[in-house]
Amino acid sequence: MELYLDSADFNEIEKAFKLGFLDGLTTTPTFMHRHGVTDIDALILKLADIVPVLQVEALGKTAEEIYAEAHRLIKMGLKKETSVFKIPISLEGVKACKMLTNEGIMVNVHLVYTLQQAYMAMHAGATYVCPLVGRLQDQGHDALALVEQCVDAVNYYGYDTKIMFSSVRNVEHVRNAINIGVHTITVPYKILQQMPENNFTAIGTEQFFEHTRLMTVKVKDVMSSVNPVVSADVEVSEAIIKMSEFGFGCIIVANGGEQARGVFTDGDLRRLLQKGGRDVLQLKMSELTYNAPLEVDANELLFRANEMFKSHKVDNLLVTENGKPIGLLDIQDI
Repeated sequence: MELYLDSADFNEIEKAFKLGFLDGLTTTPTFMHRHGVTDIDALILKLADIVPVLQVEALGKTAEEIYAEAHRLIKMGLKKETSVFKIPISLEGVKACKMLTNEGIMVNVHLVYTLQQAYMAMHAGATYVCPLVGRLQDQGHDALALVEQCVDAVNYYGYDTKIMFSSVRNVEHVRNAINIGVHTITVPYKILQQMPENNFTAIGTEQFFEHTRLMTVKVKDVMSSVNPVVSADVEVSEAIIKMSEFGFGCIIVANGGEQARGVFTDGDLRRLLQKGGRDVLQLKMSELTYNAPLEVDANELLFRANEMFKSHKVDNLLVTENGKPIGLLDIQDI
């Protein structure tokens, strides 16, 4: 099934065709008007240079006018091999379709709302027949049944025509088109963006990134560059100030900055104040009792640190290198 973009927004057209797999672009005067286009011919030539196949309108009241407009665009620079001329369904339209296709020029007969319209276009040699699904559904019609009937007619009678599913309003329309077996679908850019999206896919992808990170990234690569360490000789009040300056909820207490005695947390501070009051602020950090700090080497993989966070149910780990404290790893760093 061919996949076309349906747009006249040059910025989104450029983005979409960088994907590398779109088959072509459909556009309309309505789209161009909506985006403030004033030089239609200039835009058409610009688009023809960046898309594999360009489908543009060839308007006229009579078959001869439509025929002449298609040839004007070809003389202007469009190539027969990569251009499709869109013609609204009518007797004059299918007459022009036959005139053009007899010369090997591709035609899309569009604005199709009934099976008999589609049949006329097929019989006139249309390269594409384009039912407008969204517009039909807006009017309360069974648009999907019409598209299916068009596909069946092509397959049953052997017409050399592709049914194009157009006026796409949602991702469900894309699924409908695939199930019906249409030959081509043209979708707006916002729908194109939504097509690969799925919540379970997003969750699974994020898990892959997370687990790969745990197995390949070292602790030192993600830890903060700040080393929140204070000497055991400072008073508790000074340590609290330093804790705030460092921006951590805990601080490393070390002998001369070389050997860690322990980690002092804001929870430790609250418990200390509840027990001893404001007088504890004058105590030296060396006078406090510490549990042995949970340490992880800076060169360990995050996997090891993650296991320690889980098993010990803590939020921070003391990071050491060659036995010397060099910082803290916060659980949020993982």
